[in-house]
Amino acid sequence: MTRWGFWVFILVLVVLHFILRIGLGYAQLAPDLLVVAVLLAARELRAGFGAGFGLALGVLDGSVVPFNLGASALVLTVLGFFGARTRELFSNDNYVFLALYLFLGKWLYDILLYLVTGKLFHAGASYVLLISPLAALYAAAAGLVALAVYRAFS
Repeated sequence: MTRWGFWVFILVLVVLHFILRIGLGYAQLAPDLLVVAVLLAARELRAGFGAGFGLALGVLDGSVVPFNLGASALVLTVLGFFGARTRELFSNDNYVFLALYLFLGKWLYDILLYLVTGKLFHAGASYVLLISPLAALYAAAAGLVALAVYRAFS
């Protein structure tokens, strides 16, 4: 039940991402739960499956937001691969590590997306250095709260 419960939790994060960003129209005001879902799920998968999971969510994201179809899929694939590799370094029980992991993962996502597209954020490097760390902090906080709620009920 715990394994299925975790994957239901990841599915809820993905659905909530699209409900908040697209359905309710919050767009950038909502935390990037898709990146959080990839990062958390990748820690439970081997590297190849983590990359495949990131690719699948990237294609799903690109089908909803078509202007970054290939870029989002590529960057989430890279995050899924490297996220799976971190499982060997640290345990899941340390909330400080998880906060840092989610923060750096989201920030790396924004940096790689900016480098891959170059035109996605017209503000340029100021976005990557000023706005992106705040968005990463927001996503990490949302991810930790969601994970704490999941652990409390599992």
